[in-house]
Amino acid sequence: MKILGIETSCDETSAGIVEDGNKLLANIVRTQIDIHKEYGGVVPEIAARNHIEVILPVVNQSLRTAKLNWKEIDGIAVTNGPGLMGSLLIGTLTARMLALIHRKPIYPVHHVLGHIYANWLLDDKPEFPLIALIVSGNHTHLFYLESHLKVKLLGRTTDDAVGEAYDKVSKLIGFGYPGGPFIDKAFHRGDLNFLDLPTPKVPGKYDFSFSGLKTAVLRRSQELIGEDFRFPSWQIAERLTEEQRDSIAASFQKKAVEILVKTTKKAYDEFNPKSVIIGGGVAANQYLREELQKALPIKLNYAPIDLCTDNGAMIAALGCFMAEYSQPTDPRDIKTNPSLKIDYQK
Repeated sequence: MKILGIETSCDETSAGIVEDGNKLLANIVRTQIDIHKEYGGVVPEIAARNHIEVILPVVNQSLRTAKLNWKEIDGIAVTNGPGLMGSLLIGTLTARMLALIHRKPIYPVHHVLGHIYANWLLDDKPEFPLIALIVSGNHTHLFYLESHLKVKLLGRTTDDAVGEAYDKVSKLIGFGYPGGPFIDKAFHRGDLNFLDLPTPKVPGKYDFSFSGLKTAVLRRSQELIGEDFRFPSWQIAERLTEEQRDSIAASFQKKAVEILVKTTKKAYDEFNPKSVIIGGGVAANQYLREELQKALPIKLNYAPIDLCTDNGAMIAALGCFMAEYSQPTDPRDIKTNPSLKIDYQK
């Protein structure tokens, strides 16, 4: 079975083709990072317009890369949420149109669960039951999966996603966007114990919180430059030394990773899964991978960097299993939902 997956939840336009849920045939990604850099973050209107310009060329390129025609495609999977409303609309409307024109079954996919299924495109595939930590600019979720599509949400961030906190701290100390790569580089230059940062309190056993951590970085940075906190956040970076900026970044990353690792290890100890998966853009962080692996007595499963960020291949992979274990949706009934909840439990 060959499924075409379409992903446009934020600022990547992507189409991937996967066979039988585990064989990657194509994965075309057009990123908008350079477009949004000057704004310090994603501008929804600009993202949606860019998706319109490239979505069909990206789909066609994926077919050429896989050396397939539409007759050889067995179905279409598309991200219908969560994400930016305008971006999601471009992907879902395109997928609906293609499904109707080519008479293909269509499967609406939850974006966050798609990140889990990037791990099925590896040679070393996860085993059930499993724990999945999904970390990105918009999402921080911890899941327990008994089998395909049987998903239990254990916890999630109560405020900022960890990737969003990375971006905001990076901006605060004068680094670029996206913040993850900049902070990770500074991490290796700075003092990990430069700032004594708190562990935010959370309501649930497996929940996360990063807003308070971000605010603590702001307050500690203001203390470093003194003057009774007179300087607003956008003036802090120019008053910090290079060594201070690197060490602030290092302290922040150490605490953020510590929070993610401790919560995931807590879930592992309770559920005793056969596999632990990490996915999402922040899963590309080498320090997070190393610390999580140190905490676990089993091998950690994670995708290569090009499958950690948003991509159509992960959507196609999940679409293959949806085609096997569930029924397709009428294309005219697919709705976009920026706040889509997990509803695959059986």
